[in-house]
Amino acid sequence: MAEALALDPAHTALVLIDLMDRIVALPLEPRKGAEVLVAAEELAEAFRTVGALVVLVRAERPGIAEQPPGSGLVAGLLRDGDLEVVKRTVGGFQGTDLDERLRRHGITTLVFGGVATNLGVESTARAAADLGYDLVFVEDAMAAFTAAEHEASVRLDFPRLGSVVAASQVRLAAG
Repeated sequence: MAEALALDPAHTALVLIDLMDRIVALPLEPRKGAEVLVAAEELAEAFRTVGALVVLVRAERPGIAEQPPGSGLVAGLLRDGDLEVVKRTVGGFQGTDLDERLRRHGITTLVFGGVATNLGVESTARAAADLGYDLVFVEDAMAAFTAAEHEASVRLDFPRLGSVVAASQVRLAAG
């Protein structure tokens, strides 16, 4: 993992993927959804404290009249000033206004956490890389359906796209 990263809060956003009750409750590895949620909430609070943007991306299934129970964000996660993005594909950019909203805020760096590491997080991150964002992946703020899937993303794919860090290595300081 990289050394501590000093990030400029004016140009950095925390992007949390699919922290919804029905997703966080699934059997996840290498850590439980509740552990991911605690790490994500701590990161979000640190970002908000210095005025950095927090983006919460959640999924909705297309073409159905009513979403399954637990499809909203975990209660209390979304706060005033945060952005909520609803996606209908694996990644958070396709078919949404996420890129436009980030650019309006002057964001150039995205810090990722959420579920599932190798699906929603990785898909969103790959699109972000294609769009020219600098990427940071907080390993202990994400999980997948198996430890092997999580590890493949964290050890093989993410280092090619950006920096992999622990939550304790994320530092937000004006640049």
